Amino acid sequence: MAETAIIDDADRLRAQAYGLLAHLLARPPSRDLLATVGALSGDGSPLGRAISALGVRARTLAEEPDGEHRAEREYHELFLGVTRGELVPFASYYRTGFLIDRPLARLREDMQALGIERAPGVSEPEDHIAAIVEIMGALAAGTVGTTDGEPDLPRQKRFFERHLAPWAGHFFQDLEEASAADLYRPLGTFGRLFLDIETNAFAMIADAPSASARGADQREGTFHAP
Repeated sequence: MAETAIIDDADRLRAQAYGLLAHLLARPPSRDLLATVGALSGDGSPLGRAISALGVRARTLAEEPDGEHRAEREYHELFLGVTRGELVPFASYYRTGFLIDRPLARLREDMQALGIERAPGVSEPEDHIAAIVEIMGALAAGTVGTTDGEPDLPRQKRFFERHLAPWAGHFFQDLEEASAADLYRPLGTFGRLFLDIETNAFAMIADAPSASARGADQREGTFHAP
């Protein structure tokens, strides 16, 4: 097993931001998770204000007797529904209008290149927003996709631009505006602003070599969450 890379504080914060998104988007939040998120507060920047708003709403739900149930109901209305939720949080759907399409195939190729497999018992397609941001968090944390024990920023950029940049900003904006969103409204704001920051940062990084440039025996590097 590859050792986790030593990362700086900026990458640690990036990994934590991706982890926050993944935890809240993967499944309805438990009371413990609501309490943890409720302890968050930010500064006066737009991103910081979104974090603070999320913290206040999570703390309120954590303290109310039916708060966990209310959060579960909101998650269900947003992402699951009876036949489908208000939002369909999959890359292929946002990019092509179909649940199983080329974006999912590309993601599976990049997951394989990083040695990532879908977790046992998971039946939904791998291109769920929670899965993709979880992978980005692992890349930022240096637990996958490192080069000589160091985080590989060009590889992170390639993954981001292939699997998040084309659609995730639109998804988070839709989440901000969703009629069923309460707890998840500031999460949508946070996700949108955080991805804007990532986009601007990656714009200053040189592109990763293409798969063909690295040799026929290597696949392009990207991956996804279980």
